[in-house]
Amino acid sequence: MELQETSYQIQGVDLLKVAEEFGSPVYVYDADKIVKQYKRLTDAFKGVDLKIKYACKALTNINILKLLRSQGSGLDTVSIQEVKLGLEAGFEPHEILYTPNCVSFEEIKKAVEIGVQINIDNISILEQFGDAYGSDIPVCIRLNPHILAGGHSHISVGHIDSKFGISIHQVPHLLRVVNTYGIKVNGLHMHTGSDILDAQVFLIGAELLFNVAREFKDLEFMDFGSGFKVGYRQGDVTTDIEDLGKQISEKFSQFCEEYGRELELWFEPGKFLVSESGYFLVRSNVIKQTTSTVFVGVDSGQNHLLRPKMYDAYHHITNLSNPNGTKRIYSVVGYICETDTLGYDRQLNEVREGDILAIHNAGAYAISMSSNYNSRYRPAEVLIHKGKAQLIRKRESFDDLIRNQISVEI
Repeated sequence: MELQETSYQIQGVDLLKVAEEFGSPVYVYDADKIVKQYKRLTDAFKGVDLKIKYACKALTNINILKLLRSQGSGLDTVSIQEVKLGLEAGFEPHEILYTPNCVSFEEIKKAVEIGVQINIDNISILEQFGDAYGSDIPVCIRLNPHILAGGHSHISVGHIDSKFGISIHQVPHLLRVVNTYGIKVNGLHMHTGSDILDAQVFLIGAELLFNVAREFKDLEFMDFGSGFKVGYRQGDVTTDIEDLGKQISEKFSQFCEEYGRELELWFEPGKFLVSESGYFLVRSNVIKQTTSTVFVGVDSGQNHLLRPKMYDAYHHITNLSNPNGTKRIYSVVGYICETDTLGYDRQLNEVREGDILAIHNAGAYAISMSSNYNSRYRPAEVLIHKGKAQLIRKRESFDDLIRNQISVEI
């Protein structure tokens, strides 16, 4: 992990001073870490026409989108709202991939009007698409390879019982629909899940895609999704990006030679690019000792960091205010009216009321999954860029809670 137990600075900026200036709780992102991850990924693939489409559901602040766009990234979106955020951040429509699931055809029509790359994962929707557009609008097809992969059942999306993608076994039906309507298929896509360690998972999926690709003569790209594992604990095993890049590049180049022309190779990393850049700073409100546990109650909870509750996810926690304190065992819990434990039985430097704790790996799926549960405000966001901490989202206020409510006579 980038943040060491003896140093609490990012690009020379003291995180305690960030909490002092912007208050707590607050999300803090390291722009340099995002750029480093992006370059590591692009450097891993040699001899192929690689295109990165950042999966913005991980973190949609337009400043993060602008940062990745400045590095050459495109965008992977799953809703028309994310498409609009991408446009707001300066992406051109052709740089945006739109991969919805279970949306109305009306939303897909809006995406077509904007001009983004459409990715369809449902034969029924594909039939409607063909009826509406014929061969006028090219489309990518999302296939379900029936590969069970991912660190948790909620993020394993390529298995046989998943709602995502058109089954690899339905390819004959898919081809009949494509041929009937004259649909131009310009891309093939798969995504098996998250937290994938083994390059073989991607290689098995690649072979499946290559076999299907031989049925389509107008392909421009193949999209292998993402799912690269990042480290949450000290010593975590992570995806060997360099090995993956070498193996996939070789296989893809061989296929392109057989196919007769060079295609673009797409990936859609989200968590890999932004997770480790993020630190969620919270303040200790109370220290509460029971017969079996010492709790640290903080000024946040599952409303701001849902992953521990949703996925049993581990996030490393550091006491910024007392880095040399005696190590003690605590359970860090939130202020929500539910059991919203952020970390069980953690060895932390002694925590006192008022201390600032840093929760690591808060760049992905933290604020993007946050809510106003218990009528709490969403925190501010701060980006550390070129050695300066900049506010990129204001902390919510009571006005934000009632902005769209309409008072009527009762």
